[in-house]
Amino acid sequence: MAPRRTRRRTRARGGGRGDRDNSDPQIIQQVASRRCAPGQHVEGLPKGNCVNQTFDQEFIREDVIEGNVVFSGRWDANKPMYKPEFWDRIQELDQHTNTEDPILKCQPQGLTRVGMPERIVQLPNEVILFYAGNFTSPRDFRMIPTDGRMHTKADSEAETFWGRSVGRWDGETLVIDSVGFNDLTWLARGGLLHSEKLHIVERFRRDGNVLHYAVTVEDPEVLLEPWILPERAISLNENPNARFIAESAPCSEYEAGELAAGSHIRH
Repeated sequence: MAPRRTRRRTRARGGGRGDRDNSDPQIIQQVASRRCAPGQHVEGLPKGNCVNQTFDQEFIREDVIEGNVVFSGRWDANKPMYKPEFWDRIQELDQHTNTEDPILKCQPQGLTRVGMPERIVQLPNEVILFYAGNFTSPRDFRMIPTDGRMHTKADSEAETFWGRSVGRWDGETLVIDSVGFNDLTWLARGGLLHSEKLHIVERFRRDGNVLHYAVTVEDPEVLLEPWILPERAISLNENPNARFIAESAPCSEYEAGELAAGSHIRH
């Protein structure tokens, strides 16, 4: 008799985002690590439970192949492919993420780390994207012209957190092309740096009440090939009384290692 597939709800443990139910029957184990600064030991936790790297989620998938249950795992899938000369630097940044991470310095998260916007306002020749921010990054917004203009040389030479963006419509898809970045942000946690040659293309597509978001990242300075992020999808909130994005709270730069014992930062 072939083994019966089991369906288990799992919870992510040990992070600042709280417990999460995971209803995907394919994911049967998810373990989140504790994060702390290099050399820091949290009282009450066995040594070894406090790590300082981003490989902190294990997804083990169960498949039935010819009557046999087969398990496979992936660590932080779909990372960008960097040129070999940057590997050591990325590993060093990851090892010291709680002191080196730009997100701790009260600056914008930048693309692609910020994710999807909290609110989108569409005007005849412009789209405005609002971002809610978090406890280490300010709330922010981007104004994207959709009047047919192209990038200028000044756009490419600008050094900004969000880049210089222009938008266009490809059928029902809003395509946003951004250049002119500084190199002060990470693409994602774990020391995923980029250069000022960063080029990002975002695609927003609405399907009924669902918004699909796809991103392609190019950086010929540090990447071997374009990085294509998995497409995200969220349900739109059509409630006209939905919560307003409040003003950002005061922000202070700090190192995560200075948090009180027992506190852990995840980002």
